[in-house]
Amino acid sequence: MNWLTTRRTFTLMIAPALLLYTVYMVYPILYSVYYSFTSYDGVSPATFTGLDNYREMAQDTVFRTSVQNTGIILGVAVTLLVPLAFLLAVLLSGDVKGSSVLRPLVFAPAIVAPILVGLIWIFILDPEIGLVNAVLQAVGAAVQPQWIGGSTLSPYSIAFVYLWQQIGFIVTILYAAIRMLPRDVMEASTLDGATRFQQLRYITVPMLRESFGICTALVVTGVFKIFELVYALTGGGPVHLSEVMVSYMYHVTFTTLQYSYGMALAVVVFVIGVVAAVATLFGLKRRAAA
Repeated sequence: MNWLTTRRTFTLMIAPALLLYTVYMVYPILYSVYYSFTSYDGVSPATFTGLDNYREMAQDTVFRTSVQNTGIILGVAVTLLVPLAFLLAVLLSGDVKGSSVLRPLVFAPAIVAPILVGLIWIFILDPEIGLVNAVLQAVGAAVQPQWIGGSTLSPYSIAFVYLWQQIGFIVTILYAAIRMLPRDVMEASTLDGATRFQQLRYITVPMLRESFGICTALVVTGVFKIFELVYALTGGGPVHLSEVMVSYMYHVTFTTLQYSYGMALAVVVFVIGVVAAVATLFGLKRRAAA
């Protein structure tokens, strides 16, 4: 079996995956970067314009709104998603009645297509036909908020729906990590008189730092890919007030047909997403080493 360890064989084995990655990932990125420095309408030959698209982006108020909305969603997701998922994972890993039924129910939203999730939540959050406002009206509430389609609450509502959809996926990762913790450590701490809270604080949480880091990175990168939820819930409206970065990129590229400007937006979204993910992992690594 020594042939499996040779560098030549290793290279040949990864070559198909590397080829697919280059064709479907690296080439589109380089393609987008090139056209972001041009003026291109999808038909006429591209004309090199330098940094004009990026200068236009710096003055684009809708782009700034989309960055702000993405930041709100990111803040809500990072603050709430992983901690809530950890609490659910701890509960489901314990001796809870019906946990065998609750586990698939918690994970179920993660396997539903985001566009369907958005359509489902329209009937819950829509200010005119939604269930939430219907309940508020039935109990005599004086105000029925505009959860989606307004200028204030839309990004928070999108963040809540994203949290609802993704929490089962994060719970599954943390649940598996908790189940893989060495039982002898827990048993020894129990014999030493440690309470359940002390076990969580001093044993479970420190031993799950890498899992927390992975989950946080997944949440961060996932926020920068949100599109279907916005498209289904608000369509980016009204007047682009609920746009996120990816939905605005889609609007510019495929609705207004400003391909080169859309490519510039795609490059910026990619760079910000990569920087955010790397910074998150680096920060968690430094905290773990401290």
